[in-house]
Amino acid sequence: MITKPGAGTSIALPDKTISPPIEDPLQFLPRALVRLHTEWLKRTYPFSFFGKRNSIHYSCEIGRHMARFISLQDNVYLAPDVWLNVVYDSSDKEPKIILGSGCKIGRRSTISSKNHIHLEEDVLLAPSVLIMDHNHEYSDFATPIHLQGTTAGGRITIERNCWLGHGAVVFCSKGELVLGHNSVVGANSVVTTSFPAGSVVAGNPAVLIKKYDSASGEWIRIQNAAKISP
Repeated sequence: MITKPGAGTSIALPDKTISPPIEDPLQFLPRALVRLHTEWLKRTYPFSFFGKRNSIHYSCEIGRHMARFISLQDNVYLAPDVWLNVVYDSSDKEPKIILGSGCKIGRRSTISSKNHIHLEEDVLLAPSVLIMDHNHEYSDFATPIHLQGTTAGGRITIERNCWLGHGAVVFCSKGELVLGHNSVVGANSVVTTSFPAGSVVAGNPAVLIKKYDSASGEWIRIQNAAKISP
């Protein structure tokens, strides 16, 4: 009840129930387009694997000729303007990009693989994340960089239930980079080395700032984190 003051008296007014705003009917059209686009990809692109209940926005870029190197498990979500890129040669056979069940890829994110990038179950990417296992070659000073191809690169595994913040970069120039399960990468951080499970990392280059302690069930801040070499 709402009490309204008057001249020595008060009037009890009935509570007003606020109805939730009605969703814009025009939003139904983009949703239908996403469903149609996802079904089109599933039926016509030669993916290595395409699971159930996936959702791929129609603005995403996935080349048809690259699909055979991409594996999408169940309940994968690709937000608008995501780019899945694959660098390959004629001898390639195995999938190079594997998105595990429940992965959610934020808008404008890029995953570019030459060798192997595996996101395990329930990995969450904020917008504008870059994951890349190779680089442009630039060793020949006399040749334009775009004509030099790519470096040999490495392999990247982001284990289950990791969360990468806005603008984060995960880059592996050689060997293998593993981000352990249940880890968090701060916004705009650049990860170039491996970190164990239950890590919170931040910075450029990223360093360990918190670690999950299973005994206490708490996240413990690392002293002098900026001086630690991961």
